[in-house]
Amino acid sequence: MVESWNITIPSLTKRKERKAYVYLPVDYDENGGYPVMYMFDGHNLFDDSEATFGRSWRLADYLDYTRTQIIIAAVECNGAGNGRLEEYTPISFKDDEFGYIKSRGKKYMDWLVKKFKPFIDENFATLPDRANTAIAGSSMGGLMTLFALSKYGKYFSRGAALSPSLWVSGGEMPAFLKDGKLGKDTLLYTDYGSEEFSNHPAQRKVFAQTCAYLIERGVNVAARVVKGGTHCEASWEKSVPYFMNVLGFEPQN
Repeated sequence: MVESWNITIPSLTKRKERKAYVYLPVDYDENGGYPVMYMFDGHNLFDDSEATFGRSWRLADYLDYTRTQIIIAAVECNGAGNGRLEEYTPISFKDDEFGYIKSRGKKYMDWLVKKFKPFIDENFATLPDRANTAIAGSSMGGLMTLFALSKYGKYFSRGAALSPSLWVSGGEMPAFLKDGKLGKDTLLYTDYGSEEFSNHPAQRKVFAQTCAYLIERGVNVAARVVKGGTHCEASWEKSVPYFMNVLGFEPQN
């Protein structure tokens, strides 16, 4: 079951409303306790009719079918102008198509951990501790997942970064990874579609360097190159069973 309601993020878009979503597992028990995965681009996760390009991850279908015992909490992106790029990057950068993108990723994450997470913990049957809290996203949301694990690790013990937009750091591994405090018990799933590497220069090299660096830091990394994978929701949907299992959210069916 997916519930949705309108919220505002005053520190980012003042009174402008956007949707928040919560997936509750089959046989959800208000007196129980469930791990939570926070995800980016909530509008693209559950319903094709709401997805930006007409195709969602169909995440609720998978979780219902497998009876996976997890809560998913997500928020619609800022779809105005360059709003999504700004909110979903911890690095300011220049782009030939979009121009100068000023980072607002830290403001977004501060809101998520200080406002949104406490709201979810208060209103749903969560296990709020770090061990039971994960974060996940694709593309710019994948980049933000890496940022969250490195800079907000006291809240998140595991994450899935699908097709992370490492290109924003100009062909080098993002500096925030070197500056971050990555716990050695951190668990990361990350992947790239084989057809994506040509989208940006040095993408393959930076992905390999990032994975190697995280492994050297002691992070438990499961990395894949998905044969034939592309940069779209239909491709990321196919990775759902992989990252759910890697992160310890195993099917009950």
